[in-house]
Formats: sequence, C-alpha cells, structure tokens
Amino acid sequence: MTADPQAPIPAPRPSDPASVARRLEAILLVVDEPQSLVSLAAAVGAPVPAVRQAVEALAADYNGETGGPVRGFELREVGGGWRLYVREEYDDVVGEFVNTQAPSRLSQAALETLAVIAYKQPVTRGQVASIRAVNVDSVVRTLLARGLITEVFTDPDTGAIHYGTTDQLLVNLGINSLDELPHISPLLDDGADGFDGEVLR
Repeated sequence: MTADPQAPIPAPRPSDPASVARRLEAILLVVDEPQSLVSLAAAVGAPVPAVRQAVEALAADYNGETGGPVRGFELREVGGGWRLYVREEYDDVVGEFVNTQAPSRLSQAALETLAVIAYKQPVTRGQVASIRAVNVDSVVRTLLARGLITEVFTDPDTGAIHYGTTDQLLVNLGINSLDELPHISPLLDDGADGFDGEVLR
C-alpha cells in the first residue's frame, strides 16, 4: 500500500524525560488495566528504556522519595503491568465518598453486567464484554465503586484482572450464598449464547 503523499507527517513527540513522564501520567489516569512497558511506550511514542525510567521516577515521586509529599495514590506494578491505585489507607474514605455520590439504583446495563460476573466469576472485563457484546469499562468501574464486585486476582501472563462479586452483593440481594441465585448457569456455555437480555430480564 502506497502512502498518501498529501497526508500530514506526524510531528515528532518530545523525548525529554519530563515530557515522557507527563504523557505517561495522562495515559495512566485513564487506564483500567495494568499496562506493560511496551504498551505504554507505544502509547506515548517513546523508547521502552525511557518509559521504564519515567515510570520508576513517577512511582518514586508519588511515594515521597524525591523530597515531595507522599501522594494519596501510588503507581504499582501488578501482573507485569503498571497502573495507578489509591493507597490502601485511603480505601475507606474513597469508598465512602463514591458511595455517597452514586445513584441508589443500578442501570439495566449494570445489572446485566453484574449478573454475568456473578454467574461466570472469576471473569475478566474482556470476557464480560464478549458475553454482553458491548464495552463494559464504565459499568465495571461503577460496580467496583459500589462495592458489588472486586478484583479477585491478576493473570501473571496477560495482566488481565479477574473480577468476582462481594459480600455486599449478598447483603443487597438478601441471600447468604451465590448458591441461592436462580440456577441458570448450567444452561450456559463459555460463550455469549444464553446470556442475552432475555435471560437476564
């Protein structure tokens, strides 16, 4: 395929450490899954060694190791990828704030996503999206914020986070165990069949 001679040539991105770090921060603020150094390097248009150096510098800065204050969040490496997390000591205050801001009722999309996770857990965001055939990123964030699901574990090979339901869901449903849910899971296979809107309604 011949390149279009009229197409604009992308401007080179600054490669100085400060510029790379700022671009990384912008990316890390919006990702929901840990990102490998390679994927971060591709996203910010910088060499992997420069990204590794910038990530380590950001992590040290957030931890107060460079003379500044310790931040309320931290940059952690999980499952071979990097992601921003709230510091553990602030989990309660963040959870309380989010719960007071959240609406009392879940949307239909959130209910359907929650049902998929409840029956298929532990399950990744990608698997849920495949079953529902829609993007579920914002819905999963809502369910996490409401304390209805949690991160169970991270796949060490892919970095994919596996989600499961919490005891808070049992409390909200008024049941003692997931075994008390309607027994529709034996009718489902590992794909999307059977988990359309009709089953969930």
